[in-house]
Amino acid sequence: MSVIARFLDSNEAELRRLRRIVERVNALEPEVERLTADELAATKTRFSERLAAGEKREDLLPEVFARVREAAKRTLHQRHFDVQLMGGLSLDKGHIAEMKTGEGKTLVASLALFMNALDGKGSHLVTTNDYLAKTGAGWMAPIYQALGASVAYIAHEKSAIYDPLVELDAVDPRHRHWRDVTRREAYRADITYGQNSEFGFDYLRDNMVMDLAEQVQGPLHYAIVDEADSILIDEARTPLIISSASEDASE
Repeated sequence: MSVIARFLDSNEAELRRLRRIVERVNALEPEVERLTADELAATKTRFSERLAAGEKREDLLPEVFARVREAAKRTLHQRHFDVQLMGGLSLDKGHIAEMKTGEGKTLVASLALFMNALDGKGSHLVTTNDYLAKTGAGWMAPIYQALGASVAYIAHEKSAIYDPLVELDAVDPRHRHWRDVTRREAYRADITYGQNSEFGFDYLRDNMVMDLAEQVQGPLHYAIVDEADSILIDEARTPLIISSASEDASE
């Protein structure tokens, strides 16, 4: 068997695996549709407890994905298609998922971000600029809120957490419900969106502090990199440098 044939065969085997999981997610849809808002809001707490109790994440995953899809239906009136569920499963496994503009990659990412936030170590969405971080977080925030999870974003000299009780004067509804918080609080949210350079500079600053209590970022557990080719290849050629003036500039 040629190398190409073996690759195609393994690829098809992976697709069959994903389709089997999607079938389990779809089978749960009638059940999760009957959940009350309070039952859906208990998802984060309930499944975090089950994971901590030793249940295998592979067993929990179809239930979690079904609930995320239900939350999206109720809050955004958008239902994850089967192919989007497959994309979410690929991201959860740490694979690259190539999607064209308009195919719903922001919605796809919500599945894996929430799943990987269940162990309490946080999930990060890394994107190319502050606007996309704030907009993506604000767009998906109602889903996470409905599931009992918190979401924040970090930007240049700013960080905020989603709070539906806050009503800012913003034209874009995705920018209205943000409450300013410290950098540390933003990283303590279940899910944090941010620009790649902001994550990088925070990492550098955390490694420069004299007191560990001053670190803001916390454990680096799981991240989805949006526009991975741009961030990990093109922009990776530009170094992140923290500098300061010398105590004696004359020297």
